[in-house]
Amino acid sequence: MTFESNELGPLVHVAARLIRKRFEQQATQYGLSSAQWRLLIHVIKQGAVPQARLSELLEIEPISVSRLVDRMEAAGWVAREADPTDRRVKNIVATPRTLAVSGDLRDLVSRVYIDALAGIAPAEQAILLNGLATISENLTQALGDSALKDPK
Repeated sequence: MTFESNELGPLVHVAARLIRKRFEQQATQYGLSSAQWRLLIHVIKQGAVPQARLSELLEIEPISVSRLVDRMEAAGWVAREADPTDRRVKNIVATPRTLAVSGDLRDLVSRVYIDALAGIAPAEQAILLNGLATISENLTQALGDSALKDPK
């Protein structure tokens, strides 16, 4: 299949959708959707993330995050814990199950990225990634919304 579009928006959208689909195809053994994996990335990196912050990071409605966390908690991927500084806040944390397979999941994601970048020379990959980072920074600045920028 070839893509005839040379427009940024459609190409980025299609590439992102296909990366998600490839991840889900590869992650069937874990029963994780791409939305669940994205949530886990933040929880693994940060240790504990307030549920409201996950809504911002994932760019989905709070009720949708709540339902996503409910399913993941029932499956043993995450747990809700009271925030030590504000008892009204629930932090989402990784469970031992998640921590035990986090390396395998990272490897799976790396393989999907290797598949996605196959046939692109390393120097071109660096240019592509730098360009996408610059686009993200430009649009974040133009929007004036620091909540859209994913903290590293």
